[in-house]
Amino acid sequence: MNNDRLRGQWKQFRGKLKERWGRLTDDDLDVIAGRREQLLGRIQERHGIAKEEADGQVKEFERRNPDFRFDGS
Repeated sequence: MNNDRLRGQWKQFRGKLKERWGRLTDDDLDVIAGRREQLLGRIQERHGIAKEEADGQVKEFERRNPDFRFDGS
């Protein structure tokens, strides 16, 4: 996926991410900026879960939102 498209989609998906992982802050989302590893780390940190659990949650999110894939997925 090219960077322009990823950036455009990222703005749309910020709200969905905050709905799914409510403890993520706007600052977290700015840091994540569509990068999968950053998302996993922030989910782990904010929600106090293991990396494997965070990865499973992100995969499920991607399955439910097939138009979006994180950079590095």
